[in-house]
Amino acid sequence: MAESRSKQLVAWVKAGGRSIAKNRAFWLIAIASVLVDRLTKAWVEATFALTIPPQTIPLIPGWFHFTYVVNSGAAFSLFQGSGWLRWLSFAVSAALMALALCGPRMSRWEQWGYGFVLGGALGNGIDRFALGHVIDFLDLRVIRFPVFNLADVSINLGILCLLIAMVQRPDRPNPPNSQP
Repeated sequence: MAESRSKQLVAWVKAGGRSIAKNRAFWLIAIASVLVDRLTKAWVEATFALTIPPQTIPLIPGWFHFTYVVNSGAAFSLFQGSGWLRWLSFAVSAALMALALCGPRMSRWEQWGYGFVLGGALGNGIDRFALGHVIDFLDLRVIRFPVFNLADVSINLGILCLLIAMVQRPDRPNPPNSQP
């Protein structure tokens, strides 16, 4: 009985390894995105004081600054104080991991796209669960854009990759009874 369970466990682990290997770039991009996001946010917390007005370091004065702020909402500070955003990050992350594990092998652009989106969702989701807010610090003053972070950059890179994947996908033939 124990021998058959150990064989089942070995088979399950091998199958899991194949599941991860089929979309390897997805996992590598997601892990790299989360690591870079977490490291930069840790650096910001260690380097800056959270003050009002926010502490800022001009890298290119008037154009690009590092400015430490927190955001309890979503993009552009929408939905401030909404506790459901943490659960949305969690749901998106779980769905993307399930897609990569259980779905078909994705194209290169899909793997990069979904990997970046997962990395960004996890990066901001970790902040929301651990801190109740997201740490933002990238400040594009030249266009008066809201302060953002590398998780946000990852999500946007992911969307760009997914758009490329859509454009590169070969046309599918129309079903027999459809009109052009």
